[in-house]
Amino acid sequence: MYFASFILKNLTRRPVRTALTVLGLAVAVGSMIALLGISHNVEATVAEGFERRGVDLVAVKGGVSDQLNSFMDEKIVDKVLKVPGVDPEGVDVALVDLIEMMTPSGNSISAMMLGWPADAFAFNDLRILSGRRLRSGDTDKVMLGVTVAENLNRKVGDTVTLQNVPCEVVGIFKSYSVFENGSVILLLDEAQKLDGKAGLITGFSLRVAKSKEHSEADVEAVRQRILALKDDNGKPIRLSVQTVEDYLKTASHITMTRAMVWMVSVISILVGVIGVLNTMIMSVLERTQEIGILRAVGWPKSRIIRMVLWEAIFLGLAAATVGTLGAYIVTYVLTLFPKVNGFIAAEIAPVVIAEGFGLTLLIGLFGAVYPAIRAARLLPTEAIRHD
Repeated sequence: MYFASFILKNLTRRPVRTALTVLGLAVAVGSMIALLGISHNVEATVAEGFERRGVDLVAVKGGVSDQLNSFMDEKIVDKVLKVPGVDPEGVDVALVDLIEMMTPSGNSISAMMLGWPADAFAFNDLRILSGRRLRSGDTDKVMLGVTVAENLNRKVGDTVTLQNVPCEVVGIFKSYSVFENGSVILLLDEAQKLDGKAGLITGFSLRVAKSKEHSEADVEAVRQRILALKDDNGKPIRLSVQTVEDYLKTASHITMTRAMVWMVSVISILVGVIGVLNTMIMSVLERTQEIGILRAVGWPKSRIIRMVLWEAIFLGLAAATVGTLGAYIVTYVLTLFPKVNGFIAAEIAPVVIAEGFGLTLLIGLFGAVYPAIRAARLLPTEAIRHD
């Protein structure tokens, strides 16, 4: 207890400098946690969507880095349905696009346009808040996710304009997916017509027929059969067919988000290390005589090192706490803006907070290593005479 109170007293001796150090480190850490949280939520939301719907394989056009441009002939699905091992009721196709819509105030927002067949099993995961779901034969009719409906201030019976075509809102829904809550859903043929992509889809997902012996080997066997499919001219159909786990590792929007987040995180770590290093060096220099006295009364070098390192750890813990609170606030505030609230969730996963605290402690330790060693190397006689 004495050692801990001694360390806290050292930190509170210069309250302004300690507070500024904590604040500076908290800004870096908070930015890192907020971005890590957004990246984690994007990946977790996509993964949860596939898991809830029992998806085993995801297919997009081969050689395409951006899934939004993964246009393929929807007739390919007819061939896929004939592949042994494919659940005939477990294939979902979609045409996905990013569109701009106008709010009542005249501002534009981005929203996902999802074109689904009327019998898509994904409809079963939507909770209809008002109105009804889309039915076969619906023309110029859409369903709005709860988020985009609030952004556009639209309700059932109102009209929204998609690609310069007025469409009637027949239903407002809520999904477990933040992306679907910020999306506009219409029938596949209607989406193809509006987007000028007749007969095309951007991808499909499927379930492997379940059995008692169903295993990863069965999934891989089905995947290989789909990859071996040929078109009507006998040429291989260029498809990228992956398990959900592999898809999440290679999906362009996820990998780009992950790369951007870690790039910013590395910069934040470097800024944090420099800030802690500067603070701890100044602290050691100002307490040179005190450290000399501690050495003279019997403190070993190891205890001097522990003292400096624990001071840095306390700074890191304080900064991580403030930074996490700031990250929550920033993430929540972002969800209030219509331009982005359909793409991010106002939450930070516990695992992300744990990562943030862990990285902050490492920042504190790295920044304090040199000052700690420097303090331990001071000779008691020279330190006491230091002016």
